[in-house]
Amino acid sequence: MKINKRRVFLSFFDILCFAFVASFCFFVSKASFDRSTIANGGDYWISSAILCGLLFLSRILFGVYATLWRYTSTQAYFRTILADVVGCALAAVITELFLFDHVFWTLIAVSALYTLTSLFARLGYRLLYKKATGTADRHRSINIAIVGAGRLGVALANELSAGKSTQYKPLCFIDVDKAKIGSRIVGLKVLSPEEFERKRKLLNISAVVFALAFIDGERRTALCDHYKSIGCRVLIYDSPIHALRRSSKRVIREFEIEDLLFRTPLSVVDEENKKQYSGKTVLVTGGGGSIGSELCRQIAACSPKKLIVFDIYENNAYDLQQELRLLYEDKLDLAVEIGSVRDPKRLACIFDRYRPDIVFHAAAHKHVPLMEQSAGEAIKNNVFGTYNTANMAEKYGAERFVLVSTDKAVNPTNVMGASKRLCEMVIQCRTDSRTRFAAVRFGNVLGSNGSVVPLFKKQIANGGPITITDRRIIRYFMTIPEASQLVMAAGSMAERGELFVLNMGNPVKIYDLAVNMIRLSGLVPNVDINIEEIGLRPGEKLYEELLMKTETLDKTSNNLIFIERDTPETREKMEEILSDLRHALDLYENEGAPCAVKEAIKRNVHTFREPEEINDCAEKAEEMKLCSAR
Repeated sequence: MKINKRRVFLSFFDILCFAFVASFCFFVSKASFDRSTIANGGDYWISSAILCGLLFLSRILFGVYATLWRYTSTQAYFRTILADVVGCALAAVITELFLFDHVFWTLIAVSALYTLTSLFARLGYRLLYKKATGTADRHRSINIAIVGAGRLGVALANELSAGKSTQYKPLCFIDVDKAKIGSRIVGLKVLSPEEFERKRKLLNISAVVFALAFIDGERRTALCDHYKSIGCRVLIYDSPIHALRRSSKRVIREFEIEDLLFRTPLSVVDEENKKQYSGKTVLVTGGGGSIGSELCRQIAACSPKKLIVFDIYENNAYDLQQELRLLYEDKLDLAVEIGSVRDPKRLACIFDRYRPDIVFHAAAHKHVPLMEQSAGEAIKNNVFGTYNTANMAEKYGAERFVLVSTDKAVNPTNVMGASKRLCEMVIQCRTDSRTRFAAVRFGNVLGSNGSVVPLFKKQIANGGPITITDRRIIRYFMTIPEASQLVMAAGSMAERGELFVLNMGNPVKIYDLAVNMIRLSGLVPNVDINIEEIGLRPGEKLYEELLMKTETLDKTSNNLIFIERDTPETREKMEEILSDLRHALDLYENEGAPCAVKEAIKRNVHTFREPEEINDCAEKAEEMKLCSAR
């Protein structure tokens, strides 16, 4: 049997305390009171031994020795007092009734004094331990200032003061509210930004933590740049940016590029939207991709009847499967199926087996330069993959079908954008269907596979340079959660082939994005990491057309989502277009005529433009002027 050394030590320490208290009471009583009150020493010491034994037995039964002194709580102190009261009462009854009737009050005095001595010893040990470990923690901790003396900042200060984190030690608040400056909140002084700059080195503060509930991206970027310029590490008190649920517990973490988005991130899906997916069987094609996987996460949180992930790439699908199983265990009915949307037989098998109520179609080839080189693959996967999936949705009675599209489908200048425009046309022509179809357009997605953010991160990690195609180039950006929420919100509104677009705010210069990412890494742009222009790629244009052209849009019940006013083709016309594309694919595959596909695209996508046609007039474009004005 293994001996618990800590409990042996505690017991031995308590015996010494009791012996000291009993001896003290004996000699005080002998010197100060009528000696008859304790009769003779033998009666007293026998009674004291009985008291000691019963006190220790009671403490053991009440679990006093199971408590670690250095973590002792008020509840543990109360348990000690209660144990001693019970032990003393038993000793008093025994000695009064069966042994000695003249030591009752002396035993009460001994027990009370012993209890107080024991508690003070424990409290003293705890304070000494806390002071010793606190001193060690101070040597390891980082002195911080909390930016924002509001509700969020106070919550952070209280959390750190309560010892939930020993890595950071708050020394002050920074705020611009004149009513708060100079005062103390939860013991920390509130400084103005100017005063903080003067006192930072004196206070030995090496980092600031943003604890601001409401602040737009531009202001946050400016503040981040400012505090970095005066030598501070900049952190943020927020949920992890890629948390499965953005309502996750807040933590102190490093800034990420999503935190410096040039507008306040949007929240599109509300509780009413979520109810549309509760109890439904939902299929997500391309479910392992950036948008598809986030769609699956958001849908899983809506308590669907069943969620089916369909993807050709098994590694991503497997990772998502493990992630969702870990989070939801048996609370989510999840199926993961491998297959291609190019294969009608495989799709028929999936639809026949699961009979989905709602279909999100996110499967697509999306990389512009690669699709310029492999135009036939873009048509086969994007256009005919959409056609196959839409046909199955109709055949097997799906309630809704939502296509994930892109802003590159607006006046496309490349094969990828044109193929997505053709996908939209496939969906829009089905206005007579019992299945409600819709398509959703949005801009570039920060952090998605193949986007500029992961590329820039790798280039920075390798020491640079960061490569951009043109320092003038601009794009609209969204976060992955925003994009997936937009798709879900649009899905709940789908009726008759609508083309939904989102108010994405102002476009962003890719050059500015690169600068911010270098700064976030604690480096200086064009000093530590160079930014180099490599020229526009085939099919690439300097800007994407503004999605929010009010003269072509209709409002929806959500003030962030609009419907593009567009006249769809008929089903018959769409079949003619698809027949033309099939003929071009035959020429492409059988006769080695790669131009045949691009020529067919130009014939059937009437908004198609050559890149040079757009880029030569870029400086006059409304979108470029809007970005330059900022």
